[in-house]
Amino acid sequence: MDTSLGLTRCLNVLKRLALQFGFLAVPLLTTTPIKAQEPPSDEQIGEIAQQGVVYGLPLILMDLTRQVRTNAVEPGPFLAPVNRLAQNTEYHDASYKVVVRSNVDSLYSMAWLNLKAEPVVLSVPDTRGRFYLFQMLDMWTDVFASPGTRTTGSDAANFAIVGPDWKGTLPANLREIKAPTNDVWLIAPTQTNGPADYPAVHTIQNQYKLTPLSSFGPPYIPPNGALDQTVDMQTPPVQQVAKLGGIAFLSRLALLMKANRPRPGDAPMLARLSRIGFVPGQPFATTNLSSGAQERVEGAVKAVLARLMAPGPNAHLVNGWSIPPAILGNFGTNYAVRAQVALVGLAANLPADTIYPTAYVDAEGQALSGAKRYVVHFDKNELPPANAFWSVTMYTPDSFFVPNKIGRYALSSWMPLQFEADGSLDLYLQKDPPSAAQQQNWLPAPEGPFNVTMRLYWPKPEALDGRWVPPGIRETK
Repeated sequence: MDTSLGLTRCLNVLKRLALQFGFLAVPLLTTTPIKAQEPPSDEQIGEIAQQGVVYGLPLILMDLTRQVRTNAVEPGPFLAPVNRLAQNTEYHDASYKVVVRSNVDSLYSMAWLNLKAEPVVLSVPDTRGRFYLFQMLDMWTDVFASPGTRTTGSDAANFAIVGPDWKGTLPANLREIKAPTNDVWLIAPTQTNGPADYPAVHTIQNQYKLTPLSSFGPPYIPPNGALDQTVDMQTPPVQQVAKLGGIAFLSRLALLMKANRPRPGDAPMLARLSRIGFVPGQPFATTNLSSGAQERVEGAVKAVLARLMAPGPNAHLVNGWSIPPAILGNFGTNYAVRAQVALVGLAANLPADTIYPTAYVDAEGQALSGAKRYVVHFDKNELPPANAFWSVTMYTPDSFFVPNKIGRYALSSWMPLQFEADGSLDLYLQKDPPSAAQQQNWLPAPEGPFNVTMRLYWPKPEALDGRWVPPGIRETK
């Protein structure tokens, strides 16, 4: 799920380009070699500053997102005070323009935790085999845990989420999950088989609980939050980042790194940044830089965003589908891909939990259009290999649902799809209704351009290692 709030059309175009061309393996911005005994030139200082922006972009974006999403008195569908769950209780329709690339597969529960004072206990009920997961992201956008049906089963359980510096002993009935940072984002989809399934899912959602360790056991009433009037609730976090000058960006990054420590593998990057006076935990000072160097540092954010947003030659298309990279949610030192994913799909799932091939073109490489009719054909035993379920969702160029008279935005494996006599399955993507026998498998298209995303929840090994790939979308007469 793309969980960014209020993204503009510009960002939607960015997402379209990134999905169409694949997440680009942009090499880390190169820096002219600097001799240890020589100070860097103005040009080299600008290059190093750009590297710092690529490196720190996810942390800055996560911090801004945290501020927005926790600025609430009581929980709502998308906002909730710290250590409380926001619950999304129904699907959206085509009129909804807040979150891009929504799905009609799951209802979501979300929370931002702060573990500095003590651990927080996540309690989940027995979902009786229903697929759910609690994706847990640290402030660097890595997924460090995803308890749920795939990893821990569907039985009732209590998980103690523990911060990096906490010392203590947990009760025996709690499963420990160690978080790399004290601030943690939880994103929890629960499988929902259409609106008729809402009551069953709501029953599960109402049993998801967050409790400070010191209050775990007896009944607990969480406190309300307080509104911070200084938080910009109107400008999407991505746009807030884009407005930052390079000096302000690096200053904010340095201060955030006091609480969100770098990884051991980041040492070469930190050594590079130290050449321009960057020290984690301390304000970034430019007093020792020339005016020319300061100008280059100030323009670093703008330069990096232009570079990360530009499509390039490293497309990874299979049968017209763009396949997200295997390192999603576990980026290591691939700072460029980590930054790109943060920009176009903050909080991307681990591929082991969900993969989502996306197509803007048909099997012949031609742009998808409602002026044509298409079929997606799955041979018998070649359906999307998912342990939980799969779906195909259609979007406008702006990444919103396609308005249509029957209110159908996706075709899903739980639906009563019509299979052929030989066991194969055809899905019809077109503007006008197909024959009566085919309408159960019809996904209505707009008059103009559109795109589709296929989602596989808990994909099987053959979907992860490339032995299975989506069949091409083919024009039909």
